[in-house]
Amino acid sequence: MNFYPTYRRLLKNQWKSYEEHKAEQEQQLVNIINFAYRNVPFYRRLFSMHGLKPEDVRTLEDLEKLPIITKEMINENWEAFKPVQLNRIKYTTAATGGTSGTPLNYRLSNFDRFLSGAILYRGWGYGGYKLGDRMVFLAGSSLDVGLKPGLVTRAHEVARNLKKLSSFDMGDKEMREYARVINSFKPKFLRGYASSLSTFATWLELNDVKVNPPEGIFTTSEKLYPAMRKKIAEVFDCQVFDTYGLSDGGVTAFECPEHSGLHIDTERSIMEVVDGTGAQITKGEGRIVATSLYNYAMPFIRYDTTDDGYLTDEMCGCGRGYKLLKEVKGRSTDILLTPEGKHVHGWFFLYIFWEQKGIKEYQVVQESLDRIVIKLVPDKSFKERQLEEIREIVRQRSEGWTVEFQIVDHIERTTSGKFKFIVSHIDDKLTA
Repeated sequence: MNFYPTYRRLLKNQWKSYEEHKAEQEQQLVNIINFAYRNVPFYRRLFSMHGLKPEDVRTLEDLEKLPIITKEMINENWEAFKPVQLNRIKYTTAATGGTSGTPLNYRLSNFDRFLSGAILYRGWGYGGYKLGDRMVFLAGSSLDVGLKPGLVTRAHEVARNLKKLSSFDMGDKEMREYARVINSFKPKFLRGYASSLSTFATWLELNDVKVNPPEGIFTTSEKLYPAMRKKIAEVFDCQVFDTYGLSDGGVTAFECPEHSGLHIDTERSIMEVVDGTGAQITKGEGRIVATSLYNYAMPFIRYDTTDDGYLTDEMCGCGRGYKLLKEVKGRSTDILLTPEGKHVHGWFFLYIFWEQKGIKEYQVVQESLDRIVIKLVPDKSFKERQLEEIREIVRQRSEGWTVEFQIVDHIERTTSGKFKFIVSHIDDKLTA
């Protein structure tokens, strides 16, 4: 795998017509469908149950013949999702924390992961980024912040000309230090969780702290509300470019300076937006469904991302041939407030449950400044001692929080049927 030829090919590819993109997608769709049918027991059984053969799924429209699969289905049929020759495939393992309330471990083939990185750099390029430009991350573990030992992290940062700041602890002391780092490092771009950047921007404004304006800011991992975009753009005095991506399903989309929507990438995956029956829609709001095109280590075919998106039939004035995702919904995670005055990103709890086995679903509720209620739906493998493990991890983040556990049979959804794994009842202006 050679990065630069792939990257240059992707740069050239963005100017193709949608018809050309679709033809290339369908060519690779045939390959991944054939592979899944012949090598992955789950999909062979699925095709048989619906009276289908691989040759029945050759176009994007043909995907409607297949049912949508969920995280729960994958977890319940874990062994059946292993390709028969998995030992011949080079891959890495990863996990989602379960913003839908259901954690998921999965595999990514090395080429799929490599392609993901090249597409990411191209997507930043829509906002003016060039390889080697200085960048500061303000995020958590989903953007690889805080995962590696200090020496490894520093070496990685130097090699990629970036610095990583944690969104897990955002008290006055930390945010003052973040401002110092930005003014010292002078990055061309910032990238981070929408809520973290919004919180940081609000703090800078309230404390009259100035930072060196970057050329642009990339928001990711959760919904960017208009008020957030406005605040971030005003305080940092630059354009804000929203991005969307899921490593497990492989779907990605990036905003360009036209700000008419997010360009849906076609080279690594197929993104469908479907109605309640699973039928594809060409315009309007629906559920985002993903089909990975190169993840032979664990093919995701019509995978329910649990995110909702609004698809438009308009084409962007920039000239790129990709379809546009006008808006992404259902990606927002609340900021929690500690009695010590720190802002803790809700993803902090999400990562705790990456490491905890035997938990089907969870929900974290901040009832008051000093009281956190964690609702758990355990399975038979769950151990009582895990409660104290979780309590201790939370205590290290805030000694002022009292943590209560509620073991429940199920966790209530909203009236629209959606799940919110972080709920905050704190009315704090800095998180608005």
